[in-house]
Amino acid sequence: MSAADSSEGGTPSDDSTLSESADRQPSGLESALTTGCLLILVLVADVAATFLVVIVLSVRALGRMDAGAGQRASNVLPPDWGPVVGFGALALVVGLTAVALVWVGHRVIGAVQLTLCVVLIVHALGFWP
Repeated sequence: MSAADSSEGGTPSDDSTLSESADRQPSGLESALTTGCLLILVLVADVAATFLVVIVLSVRALGRMDAGAGQRASNVLPPDWGPVVGFGALALVVGLTAVALVWVGHRVIGAVQLTLCVVLIVHALGFWP
């Protein structure tokens, strides 16, 4: 063998070590920990977004109550589409997150997100004028 032959391929043990480390899957504990942390992170983000929508809609409702205080009973306020749009947009974001999580392979977290999306859609339809 020449020096060029020995420098081309390296040693067979180096190649097998690389392929073994690439084929090694994370343990069940690491996978469960990653999934749990991802679930908590997504749920905290959803709760924060929900609180933001609730605060915005509450401020809108308070302003709407003040505007209607000086009107007579014969004047009817126009329908308020704010809650429908707010909760509908939140449901859309949660649904897209769920689809992305299922597509990546986190089926349990995606199922939780889809359940939350359905609850938000039902809640948004409850505000339909």
